[in-house]
Amino acid sequence: MDINQLIASRVLNLRNARGLSLAALAERSGVSRSNISLIERGESSATATVLDKLAGALGVTMASLFAAQDAAPSPLSPRAEQAVWTDPASGYTRRQLSPGVRSPMQLVEVEFPPGRRVAYDQSPHGADIHQQVWLLAGEIVVTAGDQQWHLQAGDCVAFREGQPIAYENPGTTPARYLVGLVTLPFAP
Repeated sequence: MDINQLIASRVLNLRNARGLSLAALAERSGVSRSNISLIERGESSATATVLDKLAGALGVTMASLFAAQDAAPSPLSPRAEQAVWTDPASGYTRRQLSPGVRSPMQLVEVEFPPGRRVAYDQSPHGADIHQQVWLLAGEIVVTAGDQQWHLQAGDCVAFREGQPIAYENPGTTPARYLVGLVTLPFAP
């Protein structure tokens, strides 16, 4: 399946499952109705920032937008079947590593071009989402809220989502890193 069609299907299915109209999702996410409509029809390659806003408004992680729902759950995720998407704004490429089984943990591999930056102005999700970033090659600067870390190959940083997060590759070579996401329900 084409990656834009996969995203289109997921956004539409999640919106319908939550009983949200286009207008309601637009209001919650800050993304225009026309842009959401284009995304849901697979006619627009949304940026990472837009997908993050939609995911937050739908109460899921951005990684969830890349998970095929119609496939039978399997504990195996063959590389040839992993969803790969490139952000049209920053040029970063993400590969959805996690298999289709329901799990509170998701793994994503990212290749980030040199000299590029992407920022997410996250609103709190309907869950407590923890993220770890393990840098495999290159260098990146990760900012989460008021904290900032300059990672070199082999470094790993952990933080919570639901705050402004930015990634920047200040180097001259692509950075490659693994993102681990764990979703926990909010404690009452």
